[in-house]
Amino acid sequence: MSLTLAQLQRDWQPFADDIQALAQSLDLMDTAQGWHCDHVALRVNSTAAAEALVQEFEAIGTVISNNLINGRPILIIALDEPLQLGPWSIDCVELPFPGEKRYPKEGWEHIELVFPCKAADCDALEAALEQALPTVAKRIKAPGTLRIKASSPQGEHERLANPTLAFSDDKVCIKLHPHGIRDIIASENASVVASVSANKKAAP
Repeated sequence: MSLTLAQLQRDWQPFADDIQALAQSLDLMDTAQGWHCDHVALRVNSTAAAEALVQEFEAIGTVISNNLINGRPILIIALDEPLQLGPWSIDCVELPFPGEKRYPKEGWEHIELVFPCKAADCDALEAALEQALPTVAKRIKAPGTLRIKASSPQGEHERLANPTLAFSDDKVCIKLHPHGIRDIIASENASVVASVSANKKAAP
């Protein structure tokens, strides 16, 4: 049975509880309350499920980005009514089409928080976190049962560097990065405009 919007809505509160438990363990429930949670992401294992969910989400929101990330389409949907998760109001959903990886569970997977800093790479992001959030920095150096991954995902038109640190337990994941998804989309759009302009100037 394919994942549906109704199922996602039923699963929201258990997912939110798990996210808040992970955030509490990272000391983020207090220190990051004022940060923006720019989007929540889900995972599906079939193209058919992704296409069906796009149609369902379009009834309650608008697709504001459809970009290739690491070779697969990833859509960003701006919701008409934000989702609430603890202190964070989340107005965008990331819906990736499946790649080669199969996920053990389909549905909500992670949230992404905008950590306000000027880091342009993962080392700088980690250094900024160490200065601003000693508890999180301590978990990076001694993660225990947490899985921690640094990455710099980039779309085909993306210009804005957005290094990311992901903290995962056996249920959910919280990602931290310096730029929100709408800023990334704006950088993609600027890249497309610049490319079109350059092509026009180069044409005979």
